[in-house]
Amino acid sequence: DASSPPPAPPDASPPPPPPATGSPIDFLNGIVGRHVVVRLTSYRGLLSCLDGYMNIALEQTEEHVGGTLTNRYGDAFVRGNN
Repeated sequence: DASSPPPAPPDASPPPPPPATGSPIDFLNGIVGRHVVVRLTSYRGLLSCLDGYMNIALEQTEEHVGGTLTNRYGDAFVRGNN
């Protein structure tokens, strides 16, 4: 049919997930299996502990983008070497 749009190429990416309305973990669970960029240098907080695997725990964690505070997360855990 001439009025139908052409089919998507087989290697087309799926549409992006809808905007997150829940917690950060809800958002992350929704994008499991997708390519992501993780920027750890934009997070600041009080280093509360770390271990020999370089797992770190932060308190009063804040996300900064371009030097501007964008989010506050409270406690955060960054997993180090597995």
